[in-house]
Amino acid sequence: MAHEVVNDPKAPLLPLLHDSIHSSQSFNSSSSAIKSLFTLNNFFILLGPLLCTIICLCVKFENNGPATTSRNMLAVLAWVFAWWLTEAVPMPITSMSPLFLFPLFGIATADDVARSYMDDVIALVLGSFILALAVDHYNIHRRLALNITLLFCGDPLSPQLLLLGICATTAFVSMWMHNVATTVMMMPVATGILQRLPSGPTQSDVISKFCKAVVLGVIYSAAVGGMSTLTGTGVNLILVGMWKSYFPAASPISFNTWFFFAFPLALLIFFALWGILCLLYCPRGSGQCLSAYLDKAHLKRELDLLGPMAFAEKMILAVFSVLIILWMTRSITDDIPGWGSLFMGRAGDGTVSVMMATLLFIIPNKKQPGEKLMDWNKCKKLPWNIILLLGAGFAIADGVQSSGLADILSRSLDFLEGAPYLAIAPAVCLISGTITELITSNNATTTLLLPLLIQIAQTMRVHPLLLMVPGAIGAQFAFLLPTSTPSNIVGFTTGHIDVKDMIKIGLPLKIAGTLILTLLMPTLGALVLGTDKLPQQSIGNYIKSWEFTS
Repeated sequence: MAHEVVNDPKAPLLPLLHDSIHSSQSFNSSSSAIKSLFTLNNFFILLGPLLCTIICLCVKFENNGPATTSRNMLAVLAWVFAWWLTEAVPMPITSMSPLFLFPLFGIATADDVARSYMDDVIALVLGSFILALAVDHYNIHRRLALNITLLFCGDPLSPQLLLLGICATTAFVSMWMHNVATTVMMMPVATGILQRLPSGPTQSDVISKFCKAVVLGVIYSAAVGGMSTLTGTGVNLILVGMWKSYFPAASPISFNTWFFFAFPLALLIFFALWGILCLLYCPRGSGQCLSAYLDKAHLKRELDLLGPMAFAEKMILAVFSVLIILWMTRSITDDIPGWGSLFMGRAGDGTVSVMMATLLFIIPNKKQPGEKLMDWNKCKKLPWNIILLLGAGFAIADGVQSSGLADILSRSLDFLEGAPYLAIAPAVCLISGTITELITSNNATTTLLLPLLIQIAQTMRVHPLLLMVPGAIGAQFAFLLPTSTPSNIVGFTTGHIDVKDMIKIGLPLKIAGTLILTLLMPTLGALVLGTDKLPQQSIGNYIKSWEFTS
């Protein structure tokens, strides 16, 4: 840096110190700016476009027309999945990338992609989440938890029954609300009960084990309960949406269809969880040690502090109850049509979900004049990340099918044709669960795996749901590590459990869940989901292969 010549004899011959410091700081800031460019996160950001470019330049399929679109679809998948797995870009933003990638790469028009982000399944999510926010706002979940726990407490105290009550309450709430939200709501209720127990050096081994059982019971019951309904977790909705996208002419999986299959599944896994917890952490005779600190009087006092149910709470419970009844009765059986037949099949589960949610903005809460049960300010907590992820999953499902990539994947998996189902299904379960444990969320895992599993099912000549359901449910068997799911993190931060406890309970629970699911798919699945019959109609070459082999 050149310095201006000054004629003043008092001026210093050398540059002033602050000038040197300024120059040094400028150099350091430039150096740090350069270093900030070469970070692992920026590498992962570039990884997506880089993989996309390599595939476009190096991968060639047969023919030129549809093969070019198939290659472009594979390149876009590599881009999107790289960002999803590394989370270099926030997952909700990555979930919107098909909106610009698909039109730019000639896979689909902008209008066609945008339609995937708002269909009946996503309407179902929106309505149910608004109702869940209402339940949370008026503290209804806490009242419900205390009532059910009080019912199961026993007199004299039975730790096994109390644990059953806490776990059953959590599972029931998780059936109608997202399992992460359920864990966040129920953990303070559970730890509030545990606060009456001694802690620190004076805590006995029996009390320590019971505390571990309660915390583990809450986080795992939330996951198990969420499996039983479409609204319990985004994974189930992704499965239903992809089934609808790949097989639009086949019978859709309605709310009650899924419930009649998944509820018995969740019930068996729930009792397996309770049995494992009682066997390892709640042995017989522990009630005598715990009865000195836990009694019904404490739970009654907690319930009395909430006061009597207000009008707003009663109305929200009424709206929720009516919604559940409408979900369960829209389509009952082939011989007994539900209320959906009155509208010629035009109304779906999302229709009534949004309709009942709308009532919350109309019914007054009788607290303040003109104030309704819900207003839009209370809806700012809506989980748009899940909604956008669902939309991206549906868009990818449509793109894989329409681009012809599905047929190419199917031909590449011919070596699995003779593989036995009872060997593939547990493997699918374990693989999806491991990906969730170590790499990404269960929603992202399901979105990644289901298109591939559909092609594997075609190659094996089995019903697609025989592999799709284990892939989706298996992604929810993330029981081993604290970082596997947000629910696990909530339980881990209580300080009552460590990784060893999670593995001790989670591993046998994962094995039990995998075995139960593998056995129920060809049995109960055949009865409820029709997995013993091939889909009546599918898209493109998929139906042709079924007709050729059946």
